Amino acid sequence: MTSRYGQLLFTPQVQRHQESRGSRRNYANMTAGPAEADPLTPDEASFAATRTSFYLASTSSTGWPYVQHRGGPPGFLQALDDRTLAFADYRGNKQYITTGNLDSDGRVALLLMDYPSRTRLKILGRARTAGVEEWPESAGALLPGDYRAAVERIVLIDVEAYDWNCPQHIEPRYTAAELEEALGPLRERMAELERENARLREQPRRPRPARGLSAQP
Repeated sequence: MTSRYGQLLFTPQVQRHQESRGSRRNYANMTAGPAEADPLTPDEASFAATRTSFYLASTSSTGWPYVQHRGGPPGFLQALDDRTLAFADYRGNKQYITTGNLDSDGRVALLLMDYPSRTRLKILGRARTAGVEEWPESAGALLPGDYRAAVERIVLIDVEAYDWNCPQHIEPRYTAAELEEALGPLRERMAELERENARLREQPRRPRPARGLSAQP
């Protein structure tokens, strides 16, 4: 956990519960660093770039939290630098709840999951939207041309803090592509054995000698 993450989320009310449960001292030491935004390291950047989905939380002007699932091909979420994340926002059901929420409050929380390895990354930041035409070519391919979905906007997130959370209670789950990669060698081995069996069946059988008689003339 970074110190900034705890500084933002460990409110006096949260600290009171930590104190009553005996965890306040440890967390107080962990959050004693400077009040500066956390820079992303190559680990966070690589993890984000390999996600095909994540969960995004925002807050409405009436104070209600809203969580939305965002998805796309690997690379649709990228770290532009050590302070900024960006993702291509594909067209959905046209409710625009998150987009509207960002008009009044840009604070967001992201939850990035890797179910096979039971890994999750929580990110806090401030989001803003930009038109697709504003995306600079020098920033790289955020909009994969072979993905059949309409991109309505780019969402940029100024990262404030993040935390790699524990794997407890995360059930391993696998996508079709991940299963195919794992089962590919096994399927190839089965096909090889089937070919060998077919070859052996095609070979002529040698006659067996009669029971009790020598096979020599």
